[in-house]
Amino acid sequence: MLCLGVFSTGCKAIVATNNRNWAPDQAKLPISEVNGDHIKIHNVRNCRYATADNYVVQYYDKDIRLSDIQTVDFVVVPFKDTPSVAHTMLSFGLSDGQYLVSSVEIRKEANEEYSAWKGFFNQYELMYVIGDERDVINLSSNYYKSDVYLYRTVAKPEQAQELFLDVIKRANKLAAEPEFYNTVTNNCTTNIVSHVNKIAPKSVPYDMRILLPGYSDEYAYSLGLLDTSVPFEQLRSESKINQLAERYRDDENFSQYIRR
Repeated sequence: MLCLGVFSTGCKAIVATNNRNWAPDQAKLPISEVNGDHIKIHNVRNCRYATADNYVVQYYDKDIRLSDIQTVDFVVVPFKDTPSVAHTMLSFGLSDGQYLVSSVEIRKEANEEYSAWKGFFNQYELMYVIGDERDVINLSSNYYKSDVYLYRTVAKPEQAQELFLDVIKRANKLAAEPEFYNTVTNNCTTNIVSHVNKIAPKSVPYDMRILLPGYSDEYAYSLGLLDTSVPFEQLRSESKINQLAERYRDDENFSQYIRR
């Protein structure tokens, strides 16, 4: 069976696997144990960076209560060379002021780089990174030097909790049953849309702004999922957190400061 368009790299096995020589920052998958209101999350990522490619890999386990999750923020990181395309993430706020980011990504092998073209042809496995913001948002803003927009959604605490539970169940499923990433059909934004529509059916209809997630914040605004009390362009300008992320990159209160 041929993988069209993949030449020098060849075709990977047609079955996705979790057994490869992974990049160090993606070597461990998050796995969660759910026992009523109590959740224990294994392998929360907390890397510290000197550069985007030079970092200290750190993971920790975290115990939370589902009822402590109070908010969910929508994070949009446009690609510098193609801003109509973006990486999108969710960040869940806990009652103690801490945040956990869910980032759906290709799972890179050692020395492997992302290619949107290769993403059409079963060349990457899919993974969820569960990490803290001083890792995931710092990496995008201060080391990749990408624009980062952080939007508070209008989700009520019980909706944020239901969404988080669905996210960690999906991460657990991928740990047991790996899948291939697909540039169009199984990526960061389509997975977020799937989660939202699962807890609130048909709330996010298919739209070209899902295919071009650089416009996904505008689409979320049009659906009333973000603050609509101000015009979208004003909201977008106020939601860009790069300057604050740079100023407070090493501060233990990073998450609070970038929300000023």
